[in-house]
Amino acid sequence: MISEIANTIFQQAIDRYHQFDRIDHPLENPYERSSLKHLLYLKCWIDTVQWHMEDVVREPGIDPKDGLYWKRRIDESNQVRTDTVEYIDSYYLQLFAQVDPKPEARINTESPAWAIDRLSILALKIYHMEQETLRADADETHIQACHTKLAVLLEQRKDLSQSIDELLIDIAEGNKYMKVYKQMKMYNDPSLNPVLYSQKK
Repeated sequence: MISEIANTIFQQAIDRYHQFDRIDHPLENPYERSSLKHLLYLKCWIDTVQWHMEDVVREPGIDPKDGLYWKRRIDESNQVRTDTVEYIDSYYLQLFAQVDPKPEARINTESPAWAIDRLSILALKIYHMEQETLRADADETHIQACHTKLAVLLEQRKDLSQSIDELLIDIAEGNKYMKVYKQMKMYNDPSLNPVLYSQKK
């Protein structure tokens, strides 16, 4: 099942990042470039790096210039993240290209890759919530609250993993069909963001 593979790879990427815990540590993807595993590892690495950028930019005393620097890096990361999700969907579109959907086939609320995107973010939430349960400097109330939240996150991962696997089976059997919409983000596009294109006048 793809969810088991994805969850294993996500944990691998998260653990690898935290060996160094440095935003600009070079990505070393261990998987063949043309493989789905490569995309899954890349996806979670991007998410992990961005998670820590989001932490930095929320420093209450951050210099506004530094805040703007990190905000722009986060915007760039979001674009790469979106592109990577769309590459994963392209993989599945090609995989299921020969499947003829049944006449009663239904469309899903989201594509397989965007569901996998949520699974990657969930892996990060689980990792960091578990770290909170291990803090020696936190009181017992905090630790117990984090244990409770961690249990919910683990249950959520189980449910989401099952849903992703079932979705892919449904698509493979023609019970559902894929229809992918490009995100068409506008704020990074100089021709679509009015603040950017007004500068050209």
